[in-house]
Amino acid sequence: QPGARILQLGLPSYPGTAAVKTREEVAISAQMNSLSRDAQVKIMEGTVANAEKYLGQFCTLLASYTRKTARLRDKVDLLIRHIMDFANTENPEMRSCLKDFGEELSKVQDYRQAQVERLDVKVIGPLKAYGPLTKSKRTDIKKFNSVRNREMRELEVLQKVKQRNPSDRQGISLAEANVQKASVDVNHTTHQLEEIIFKFQKEKLKDLKDIFSNFVTIEMTFHAKALEVYTNAFQCLQDFDEGKDLEAFRSKICINDLENNARPAQTHGPVGTQHSTRRQGQVSEDEQDEEEDEEEEEEEVEELQEVSD
Repeated sequence: QPGARILQLGLPSYPGTAAVKTREEVAISAQMNSLSRDAQVKIMEGTVANAEKYLGQFCTLLASYTRKTARLRDKVDLLIRHIMDFANTENPEMRSCLKDFGEELSKVQDYRQAQVERLDVKVIGPLKAYGPLTKSKRTDIKKFNSVRNREMRELEVLQKVKQRNPSDRQGISLAEANVQKASVDVNHTTHQLEEIIFKFQKEKLKDLKDIFSNFVTIEMTFHAKALEVYTNAFQCLQDFDEGKDLEAFRSKICINDLENNARPAQTHGPVGTQHSTRRQGQVSEDEQDEEEDEEEEEEEVEELQEVSD
């Protein structure tokens, strides 16, 4: 060091000697801190880059999940509309059952609509905010890198001056002063960046906890409400009286026996023979009708059982 050499040679020391020594120490310290700052910046850049990548993926996937949930709501609304239209074509028992069933399904879709709205506000919205936020942090890191690069350039200038003309104290002092100034700027910028990234990490951890907690709470609320309504819908179907509905249907399609008995008697042939013959024919027709009705009823019951199975 120049100051030490002056003392060893027995030459007089000058007031600027101590300042020169301090500037040299700053230059050496700046070189030593350069490697540690590189590692520090890599950690900061990795923190911001990972947040930008993975939170962006979370946002995209959860937004897709929310859109599909909305489409599911629309499909079930269409199903309910068709159920109501079909109910209007059926007998009172089935009509009442299907309408009650459709109303319960409609309640589920109301809860699903609330689910979609809450997901959009409490999950998708906060994740979207990290898009511009991570870009802002990357800008802060770039500013720090520019300041650090200026310090490195000043260090290179100092080294070149020393190598080119080691005896140029004025040039070396000026270069060391520039290095010292650049080092002060870097230290100040480093401290600011540390605070910025630390605050970013703190907010990110809290936000992720809140976002996923909100997601789980929204899902649990929907499924709890839906389970209650689906239970009522299931009970509506179980309360349906198939036999009563079939009786009403049968009364519509079967011919009344009184209409058969009200047919006029024929005047050809002996009355007793005609009456006996007609009565026998009527009895056989009635028996045949009853057998056909029983067969139809059995077939209908079997078909209904197959559909219910």
